[in-house]
Amino acid sequence: MAYTPQFSHGFSATLPVRQPDTAAPCSETMPPPLISTGPSRFPPEFQQDEMSAPSPGNGIIAATPVPRLSTPPGPPVFTSPIPPTAVPFRTSPASPQPIIFSSASALPASPQPVGDSPYVLFSSQKVLKLKKQGNVPSLGFGALISPGRDVSSGPQIIQRDPHRCPSCGAYSNLYCNILIGSGQWQCVICRNLNESEGEYAARSKEDLYHFPELSSSVVDYVRTGNRRPGFIPASDSRTSAPIVLVVDDSLDEPHLQHLQSSLHAFIDSVPPTTRIGIILYGRTVSVHDFSEESVASADVLPGDKSPTLESLKALIYGSGIYLSPMHASLRAAHTIFSSLRPYKLSIPEASRDRCLGTAVEVALAIIQGPSAEVSRGAIRRSGANSRVIVCAGGPNTYGPGSVPHSVSLPHYLHMEKSALNWMEHLGREAHRQNTVVDILCAGTCPVRVPILQPLVKASGGVLVLHDDFGEAFGVNLQRASARAAGSHGLLEVHYSDDIQITQVIGPGKEAHIDTHETLKNDTSLYIQMLSVEEAQSFSLSMETKRDIKSDFVFFQFVVQYSNVYQADISRVITIRLPTVDSLSEYLESVQDEIAAVLIAKRTALQAKSQSDAVDMRTTIDERVKDIALKFGALAPKSKIYQFPKGLSLMPELLFHLRRGPLIGSIVGHEDERSVLRNFFLNASFDLSLRMVAPRCLMHREGGTFEELPAYDLVMQSDAAVVLDHGTDVFIWLGAELAAEEGKSAAALAACRTLAEELTESRFPAPRILAFKEGSSQARYFASRLIPAHKDPPYEQEARFPQLRTLSTEQRTKLKSSFLHFDDPSFCEWMRSLKLIPPEPS
Repeated sequence: MAYTPQFSHGFSATLPVRQPDTAAPCSETMPPPLISTGPSRFPPEFQQDEMSAPSPGNGIIAATPVPRLSTPPGPPVFTSPIPPTAVPFRTSPASPQPIIFSSASALPASPQPVGDSPYVLFSSQKVLKLKKQGNVPSLGFGALISPGRDVSSGPQIIQRDPHRCPSCGAYSNLYCNILIGSGQWQCVICRNLNESEGEYAARSKEDLYHFPELSSSVVDYVRTGNRRPGFIPASDSRTSAPIVLVVDDSLDEPHLQHLQSSLHAFIDSVPPTTRIGIILYGRTVSVHDFSEESVASADVLPGDKSPTLESLKALIYGSGIYLSPMHASLRAAHTIFSSLRPYKLSIPEASRDRCLGTAVEVALAIIQGPSAEVSRGAIRRSGANSRVIVCAGGPNTYGPGSVPHSVSLPHYLHMEKSALNWMEHLGREAHRQNTVVDILCAGTCPVRVPILQPLVKASGGVLVLHDDFGEAFGVNLQRASARAAGSHGLLEVHYSDDIQITQVIGPGKEAHIDTHETLKNDTSLYIQMLSVEEAQSFSLSMETKRDIKSDFVFFQFVVQYSNVYQADISRVITIRLPTVDSLSEYLESVQDEIAAVLIAKRTALQAKSQSDAVDMRTTIDERVKDIALKFGALAPKSKIYQFPKGLSLMPELLFHLRRGPLIGSIVGHEDERSVLRNFFLNASFDLSLRMVAPRCLMHREGGTFEELPAYDLVMQSDAAVVLDHGTDVFIWLGAELAAEEGKSAAALAACRTLAEELTESRFPAPRILAFKEGSSQARYFASRLIPAHKDPPYEQEARFPQLRTLSTEQRTKLKSSFLHFDDPSFCEWMRSLKLIPPEPS
C-alpha cells in the first residue's frame, strides 16, 4: 500500500490500494487516457478517529444554512471507488475512438475565474509543474471542501440522470471536450471517450451551453420519487425528523433554574410540526408521556444496564405518547420542565449517579419506534437526521459506558477503555439509525470529555462546553436543533492522475465501496460523511506524483446526500487549475489564509495532548523557517532570509496559531482545549480562520467600526474594541471610556450588537464576554493579541498605522499602560528564527 490518507473526525488510518485495470486501447490519434498504472490515489493518513461505521445507504446530503463546528482526530480506513447507487451511470457501449479532438469540436472553457467556487477553496490558484518544487511539506498544497455550504445563488438544478464516465466514474462537465456532431465527450480525469446517447449532439458549440453541467462549475442533480415531496415542505408531521431532549436531573438549584429557563425558551422556539421527546436521567431513566397535559408523568427504566427488549416493547407498544408534535405537546412540555426539582442528596456533583449512556439508548429506541424490530439491514429512512440533544451537568458515572467518579480505583484504566468502546459503539448505532447525538455540557463539574467524545463523533454530532446553563447554552440548544442536516452523505473526489491525496481531515470516515466490477479505472477517494451540514469542511492535503506535462490539472468533488425533504441530490463541483513553471508566478497565486488554515489543521491534528501542543509550537517555528529557506531569498549582505513577498500574511497567521487556544497556553483546562480542537478540525473555512487569527474591530464615533490588526496597541483607554476569536467574542472597554457613563453604555450596546451580528448563524454560538480595562478578566482579551508594544515606534506604525492618528500624549499614555512580560512580539519572534519579518501588505 503506497499511501495512507488521514481522516479527521479525529483519526488516522491506512487505506488499502488497488491497481487500476489496464485502460482500453486508444487510437493513435486519440490522446492517451490519463490512467495510473501505479499505486492507487488513496492518501496516506485519513484522520478521523478510531471508528469505522457502516457505509451509507445511498450517499446524499442537504445544503442548508447552518453554523459551524468540529471534533478531534484519529484515522479512518479508506478503500476505493464508488457504487452505482445514488446516481445511475450512463454506461454506453464501446464506441469507435479513432477521432481527433480539435479546438473546433471542443467545448471552450467557461469564463468563470480559475479555481473559483464557494464550496472548494484551494491553497493556491496554480500548481507547479516540477514535483521537487511543488512538494514542499512546510507549505504544502491542498483544498478545503464545504460540500453542504449554503450560498445565496445556489447551484443550477438538473432533474435528470447525469452522464458519467464508465471508466472512472467522473461526471461530464464544462471542461470536457465535446464532439458536437456525435455528442461524444472526453472525460477530463481519465481521457476516456464516452457516449452521451446523442444528448450532446449539437449544431454549434453555443448550443451546448444550454446544458447546465457544460456551462457551470457547480450543478445539483436532483432525484425525487413518488414518496418524496421534493423541495416542498411536507405538512405531515410524521415526515419531520424528531428531537429528543435527554436532560440531567442531578443538578443543584442555581444550575437547574438556568436550565429550566433555557428549556422553556427552547420549546417555545421549536416549529409546531416538529416531534419532540423528553427523557430525564440520573440513577434511572424517565421517559415522559405527553398524553397528560396538566401532570408530568413518565415511565421509569433502571439506569444500571441497557434496556431489555421486553422493557422497550412495553414502552413502545404501551399507551403512552413519547414523541409528539410540538403544537400538541407544548403545554405538557412546559409542565414537565416546571416540575424539575434540584438534587437533594449531599453528594458532590462529580460523584452523583448519571446513566447518560442508558438514557441515549432509550432515546434511540423511542425514535425508532416499532421499526426497531425490523432487521438491522432495513432501517426506516426519514427525511433528515433525527437528533438526540443531551443536556449534561456532570460525567457519565452509572450504567453502560460509565467510569467511576474516582480515577484512583483499581482497574480504572480497563474500565475507561471499556467505556470508550461502548460509547463509540452507541454512536455508530445512532449513525446507523440516522440519528445525530449532540451533548451540551454546562457548569463547573468536569464532564470527562474523552469518554463522551466517541459517542458524539461516531454519530456525527458535537460536544459543547458552557460556563453555565444560561444564555449561551440556550442559544446553542436552539441552534443545535435547528441546524439542517442531510443524511446518507457520500463525498467522492476525482482528480488528475498527476495528483495524489496524502491526508484527509474532517467529519467522515472510510467508505467501503468497491466499483472494481463497474468502473475499471476508478482510483477516486470516497468518504462517508457522518452528517451533512453547512458548518463542516474537509481539508485535503495533496502532492504531485511526478513532473506535470499538461497545462492543467482537474479536480471533481461530488457530494451525494438526501436532503430534509427526502430528495436525493448529487452536487458536482469541477475545478481546473493551470500548471506553471515559474516559482514566482506560483507564489503569487498562493492564498495565504487558506494555506494557513490547512497548515493549522494538520498541526492541530497532531496536538492530541498538552505535551503534543508544546511540540507543535516548535514545529511551527521550523515550518516558517523552511518556507523562507525554500521560497525566500537572502537579504543583501546578510545571512538572514527574507520571507517571500507572495506569502507575506502567512507568518503572522501562524504566529497567532502558535499563541492561541489550539496549541498555545492560554486555555486552562485540557478538556476545553480538546473540545476546541475537535471543533476546529471539522469547522468551515470562515470559522477555522477566526479560530486561528482573531478579528479586531474598534468602535468609532457614530456607531461605526474600524478593522485593525489584532495587536495589543488597540487597547487604547478611550476606545471600545470587539475581538472575534471564533468560539469566543470579547468586548473590551478602555478605562477613560468606561468612566463616561453615557458614552460607555452606547459603545457597549453597539459592540454587543456587532458581536451578535458577526455570530448570528455560528454554531456553536460563541461566548460573548465584556469587561473593562484593568479588570481581572481583561487578561483573556490581552492574551489573544500580539504584544506589539515591545516593538520600536517605526515598526509599530508600519504594522499598526492607526497609531499615527494619536497625539504624543495619547501614545505616551498607551505605552505606559502595558506591563512587562516575556512573550515576544511578532517581529521579535521572526528575528529569533533568523528571518526578516515580511513588510505589512
